Amino acid sequence: MKSLFSSSWRLIKTGSLPGPENMAIDESLLSCFDPESSQPLLRLYGWSPPAFSHGRFQNPSEILDLDRCRKAGVPVVRRITGGGVIYHSQELTYSLVSPVTFITPARSVKDTFFHLTSFLITFYRKLGLAPSYAADYHGRSRPLGIRTPLCFDGIESCDILLDGKKIGGNAQRRLKELVFQHGSIPLKSMTDESTPYLREDSAELASKTTSLGQTGVTLSSESLMELLENSFAEQFNISFTETPLTENEIKTAARYMQKTA
Repeated sequence: MKSLFSSSWRLIKTGSLPGPENMAIDESLLSCFDPESSQPLLRLYGWSPPAFSHGRFQNPSEILDLDRCRKAGVPVVRRITGGGVIYHSQELTYSLVSPVTFITPARSVKDTFFHLTSFLITFYRKLGLAPSYAADYHGRSRPLGIRTPLCFDGIESCDILLDGKKIGGNAQRRLKELVFQHGSIPLKSMTDESTPYLREDSAELASKTTSLGQTGVTLSSESLMELLENSFAEQFNISFTETPLTENEIKTAARYMQKTA
């Protein structure tokens, strides 16, 4: 595929971190990014302990039993993107920041979603799976574009399906000169674990979604992360330079964490 991206990207691997720190780092990476001079970046990470994240326009108390979450030590954190509530546990998560000039000719938000998630299609195919966008899946029984409190309960045209079931979720934030996107790839179904914290009945959620484990994938999370990295580089014809967070990014993330403490 001909690259529409800068040919050289930063790769940041922060490991598995608590929810508040993960979201503070994502916000910091966007805040510290200079569209004129910063190198586009891909961050790969995980969550420990498990946490809920909610879209920036949501009131989590309407969806989650916050008292039960607090007593169980399950953090509830706000994303800088929209969308519905997600329970993060055994999953791979990515985030990216790029100047919008690197994603043309994708123009609309929807076009950009299709473009930026294409590396996930490559990733799933390398695992021997048969992914499809919801817009292209003819056996779809659910309507597209209905907003739902839970991310995995709704389906958009650019969501990725395996055997007709939604896998993971992706959300985007567009600024004038920048695009930020992050998304999750569940390794194991955590529906039973997350259900007790929800205010709404989610009995049908397990039948609508899937995870890599449920498709028979048995690779370690380390091997899957390497494959995800390689899929991104191959799909967009770029190379990576692995770097830690900069001092400024660390300090900015710390300030965001203080605001939410």
